[in-house]
Amino acid sequence: MIVFTMPGLDMVVKLIRDHFDTPKKTTPAKVKAQYDFVFKHYRVGRLIEAHAFEHLSFERCWFADDLLDHLLHEAGQTVHLDKEQVVIDHAYLERRVIPLDIFLEEARGAAAEAAVVDFGNAIKDLAMANVFPGDMLLKNFGVTRRGRVVFYDYDEIMPLSECHFRKIPQPRNEMEEMADEPWYTVAENDVFPEELSRFLGLAPHHRDLFLAHHNDLLSVDFWRTVQKEIQSGIIRHIRPYASGDQLPPGE
Repeated sequence: MIVFTMPGLDMVVKLIRDHFDTPKKTTPAKVKAQYDFVFKHYRVGRLIEAHAFEHLSFERCWFADDLLDHLLHEAGQTVHLDKEQVVIDHAYLERRVIPLDIFLEEARGAAAEAAVVDFGNAIKDLAMANVFPGDMLLKNFGVTRRGRVVFYDYDEIMPLSECHFRKIPQPRNEMEEMADEPWYTVAENDVFPEELSRFLGLAPHHRDLFLAHHNDLLSVDFWRTVQKEIQSGIIRHIRPYASGDQLPPGE
C-alpha cells in the first residue's frame, strides 16, 4: 500500500500499488478482498476500520510534486490526472496512529512497557476473534492516542481457523542443522509459532518483557487451543477498551 496524509488531517489515505515486490505473492484484487474481510469481521478494537471510497477528485495543487509523481508511477492504474484534478479511483481512509516501531523508539519508561505488553494482548485478542495477522512486524501495528495497540496492515491477514500451526522439525543430521534455508517442507498456510520472537523486531529489553507476559504465543498449543474454541463455536467477548475507560467527547 501507498500511504499519505495532509497536515491537520487525523486520517491517512491508503492506495493499492499496481505491482508488489517479492516475496509478496498477492494481487490488487486479493488486497481488496482482505480489506472487505476486515470491514465485515469482528474487529475487537484491534483492527482499524478502513472506509473504502471510489472516484475521488482533488485539486492538483493539494499534492506535492514528489508525492504525485510517486502515486502515478506506483499506482497508475488507480490514480490519473484530469486537467487540474487528481482522480483516485479506489482508496481507503483510516484513523491515523503512531506506528509501533516509531512509538517504541520515542517513548520511555511505563508508556513503552505498556505498549510492548499490549502488543501481545492485541495478537491474542485477534486470535480469539479468528484473525491471524500474518505479518507481525512492529511497523504493521500502531498505537492510538489512548495508548491502545492496533493492527492496520491487512495484506497478509487471514482467518486463524485456516492456519496450520506446526512445530519446527528436529534436524536429522548436522547438514540440516546448519542449513541456511528450511530443509523441511513448508506449505502456504503453515505457521511456526516458535519463530515469532525472531521476527518481532523488539529491542532486547522489550523482547524480554514481551516474553515474560506472552511466552505462550511461541507455543503451538496456544494457537491450536484457540482454533479448537473457534471450531466449537465459542466466541469470546473482548472489550474494545480497558475496563473503566471512557471515550473522550466526540469519539
